[in-house]
Amino acid sequence: AARRPDARPVRSPARGRTLPWNAGYAEIINAEKSEFNEDQAACGKLCIRRYEFGAEEDQEWLTLCAEEFLTGHYWALFDGHGGPAAAILAANTLHSCLRRQLEAVVEGIVATQPPMHLSGPCVCLSDPQFVEEKGIKREDLVIGALESAFQECDEVIGRELEASCQVGGCTALVAVFLQGKLYVANAGDSRALLVRRDEMRPLSSEFTPETERQRIQQLAFVYPELLAGEFTRLEFPRRLKGDDLGQKVLFRDHHMNGWSYKRVEKSDLKYPLIHGQGRQARLLGTLAVSRGLGDHQLRVLDTNIQLKPFLLAVPQVTVLDMDQLELREDDVVVMATDGLWDVLSNEQVALLVRSFLPGNRDDPHRFSELAQMLIRSTQGKEDDPTGEGQVSYDDVSVFVIPLHSQGEGGSGT
Repeated sequence: AARRPDARPVRSPARGRTLPWNAGYAEIINAEKSEFNEDQAACGKLCIRRYEFGAEEDQEWLTLCAEEFLTGHYWALFDGHGGPAAAILAANTLHSCLRRQLEAVVEGIVATQPPMHLSGPCVCLSDPQFVEEKGIKREDLVIGALESAFQECDEVIGRELEASCQVGGCTALVAVFLQGKLYVANAGDSRALLVRRDEMRPLSSEFTPETERQRIQQLAFVYPELLAGEFTRLEFPRRLKGDDLGQKVLFRDHHMNGWSYKRVEKSDLKYPLIHGQGRQARLLGTLAVSRGLGDHQLRVLDTNIQLKPFLLAVPQVTVLDMDQLELREDDVVVMATDGLWDVLSNEQVALLVRSFLPGNRDDPHRFSELAQMLIRSTQGKEDDPTGEGQVSYDDVSVFVIPLHSQGEGGSGT
C-alpha cells in the first residue's frame, strides 16, 4: 500500500552510526509547521563521576579508577510546540543536567549499604533510623535526580529563550539505564511501551489537561488570581450558555472524582479552565498538554494570563527492574512521540513488533528497520478498503531499544 503522497521521507541514522545498545531510531517531518522537525531526539552514554565532598566548584574533578565510575545509557524524545527552539535546547541540555544531578547523589547510588551511609554532612548520619523508617532506596535517588534534572533543564530553557527573544515549549520522554534498572521519566503526551513475546506493558502515562484535571483545578482553587476572573475552574458536562442561568446542572470541582448538582450562576458561564475532550482538550483554551518544559512566556490569547503555573516540568518516573526479567532476544521498549500513538494503539504496535523481529534476527539494522516500519504504519494506506489505515499529520519520532544484550551495543551520542 502506498504512503500518503505528501509525506516526507522517513529518516534514520546512517548505517555506520551505532546508537547505544544498537537501538533503532527513525523520524518523519509531517506537520510542516516549521522548517525544522519539532520533534528532537538525543541518546548516548552517561558517565557519572565522583568528586570530593566540600571541594570548591572550580577544583578539578577527582578522577578515580575506571571501575568506580558509574556508567549508564540515555535515550530521550522531545516534542516541541510553538516552534522547535525548546525541543532543540532540551535535546542539547537535559542529559548534562541529569549527569550533574546524578553526580550529586552518586555516593548513595554506588554505596554497598543503603543511602543513609552517604559521606559528608547529612541528616542521615545523625539519625540513620530516619532513612530506614522512610524506606529510602537507591532507586529513589535516581528518581529524584531525574525530577531535579527536568526542573533544572526547564529553568535553562526559560533563560535561554528569554535571552534570545524566542518562545515555545516541549514535552519530554527519557529512558535511563543504570545498575540493572530502566528508568522512564515522562512529562507530556509521548509514550514508552515494553513489548515482549508474552507481555505488553506501558512504561509511561500521558499528561493532558483531562488526565490532570484535579491538580489543575486545585491550583486554581488555591490561587484564583491565576485565572484573572476570565475562567471558571469548575467542570461541567458541556459549555454553559446564558439560557442555563438558574438551571440545575452536573458539575465537579478539584476534590471530586464523581459528579454533583448545582444551580448555574453567572460566574459559571465563564470560559472553562479545561475545554474540549480527548485530543481536542485544551488547558485555558491554549495548550493540549499539562506537563512539559519551556512555555515560560506563553499566555492566553489577548490576555496576560500565564500558562506556566499550570504546566508542570516534573516528570512521572517508572522503574523497570531488568535484572528481574528473563529477557529474550526480541524484547524491546518502543519510545515514540504522540504522532505515532494518535494513530496506533499499544496493541497494534506490539503486533507489529512481534511480527517483524523474529523473522529479521540476522539483520544488524533490524531495530532501525522496525522504527521505520512503525512510522510508515502512520502514513495511511490508499488502497485499504477497510479504511483502517489512519494517517498522522504530526511529526513522529521513534526509538526501539533492545533489552536482551543490554549495554553490548555502541555508545554513540
